[in-house]
Amino acid sequence: MTERVCRVKADGEIREYRAGTTYQEIAGEYQSRYEHQIVLVFVYAGRWRLRELGKTVEGDCELKFVTTADSIGHSTYKRSMCFLLVKAVHDTAGHDKINRVRVHFSVDKGYYCTVEGKVELNEAFLARTADRMRELAKRKTPIRKRSIHTEDAVALFHRHGMYDKERLFEYRRVSKVNIYSINEFEDYYYGYMVPDAGYLRYFSLHLYDEGFVLQMPTKERPEEVPEFHPSPKLFHVLKESVRWGDCQDIETVGALNDMITKNDMREVVLVQEAHQERQIGEIAREISERKDARFVLTAGPSSSGKTTFSHRLSIQLRANGLKPHPIAVDNYFVDREYTPRDKDGNYNFECLEAIDIDKFNTDMKDLISGKEVYLPVFDFQTGKRKYENSPKRLGADDILVIEGIHCLNPKLTESLRDDQKFRIYISALTQINIDEHNRIPSTDGRLIRRLVRDARTRGASAVRTISMWPSVRRGEEENIFPFQEQADVMFNSSLLYELAVLKQYVEPLLFGVSKESEEYLEAKRLLKFFDYFVGIGSEYVPTNSLLREFIGGGCFRV
Repeated sequence: MTERVCRVKADGEIREYRAGTTYQEIAGEYQSRYEHQIVLVFVYAGRWRLRELGKTVEGDCELKFVTTADSIGHSTYKRSMCFLLVKAVHDTAGHDKINRVRVHFSVDKGYYCTVEGKVELNEAFLARTADRMRELAKRKTPIRKRSIHTEDAVALFHRHGMYDKERLFEYRRVSKVNIYSINEFEDYYYGYMVPDAGYLRYFSLHLYDEGFVLQMPTKERPEEVPEFHPSPKLFHVLKESVRWGDCQDIETVGALNDMITKNDMREVVLVQEAHQERQIGEIAREISERKDARFVLTAGPSSSGKTTFSHRLSIQLRANGLKPHPIAVDNYFVDREYTPRDKDGNYNFECLEAIDIDKFNTDMKDLISGKEVYLPVFDFQTGKRKYENSPKRLGADDILVIEGIHCLNPKLTESLRDDQKFRIYISALTQINIDEHNRIPSTDGRLIRRLVRDARTRGASAVRTISMWPSVRRGEEENIFPFQEQADVMFNSSLLYELAVLKQYVEPLLFGVSKESEEYLEAKRLLKFFDYFVGIGSEYVPTNSLLREFIGGGCFRV
């Protein structure tokens, strides 16, 4: 019988392969042309589809290779590395001595992890674990994939003691589940994997706090493991968020689904909101005790809820005897004609040079000295600055609540006294994960918030918001994250229940993304993500909730 031959186009040339050839074999022929490791492939046979390298060619097609320097490839590397780590921890300690390995949240360029069981977590244990990981990588141990019925997956996870996954898949409506294995060790991971452990050579392990950090390369330098530089303040907030979720018995999506289906969600929502209100009240009290504080400077990445937070903080400041005055740094944009442009020729509204720093500092100093000041109001339609009709003058108990992405950058307030500044960093730091091994990145939570808000307030499609997101993220990396540790306090604006509410709003937007669109792959990923959640309505969400800034119906003008 004659073997079927497939014509495959890649890198502008066409080669013939027998049907059944793996994409890994084909990628091996082209690898020398690429600076970084190929880990996935886009396949076009009618439309583009993303495929793992273990899949095989079955017909004529065109290929585009994905490397560890691409966002999708970098995520695949990190996901696969987590699997290798969990496998190695079990091998090092002994499977019978491990109750659970938890991958919690991002720390520096890696993930913070903990081990529960009869294990003494120390440098020697981490060294043995790292050696085991390198041994599996050196042997190029295969990462195999098989598909089983969902009911069988639930039973499998129960046998393995992976109870988080057991709870998760009790709510899945799909009939099949993909299970990955390294030797005898089986697990589930949300997303694609590399074909074998030989791809996973770059990492380091660092003992930290009550657990350890799996440090990995960045996509900008995929073959270089950066030195470990923790952010203690941010770590404390993230760890406290995990503790709060554990305290509420909502550690994972499966636990949240149990709470939705078997408990009174009205009480769950009110408890989460009360927890945030208490935190905001404590920040206001701390500000009021700082007698010299005249500027409350609030910064955070996109869709953190900065505006609603500022309103709620202002109410708490009033309850502490102060008179807050909100100031938006965006009103100090330079006129559009003077706005810097990025490398693509587009206006760069997120760089510090887009702000009239001199004017801002002059106005703030004049206000503190008791002078009357006509504050600017930026007209985004005309790209010009206007001014308020009435001047502002501060009294003895007045305090300025200033919000903007550069508020923690010392250059923005370089003429103001440091002892008069109270700095707040706010971000939506996701408090639950899919299960013990699959994280929900805070970036995903903020993107989902922004998709809902942009559609409601700006009429923006999901395609537009998704296409702009990489640029937004670059701005955050340059202008916000480098200064986060300079904050006096940090506030986590994420709510344990919010993704169950946002599901109802964002799914129709994502379904509206065309399969021919470049943004379809990301929309499809997020839709698959929401398959894990049982949705709830918004009727129990209070009107002053931070979530109302995104879904609407709030009591503040935002």
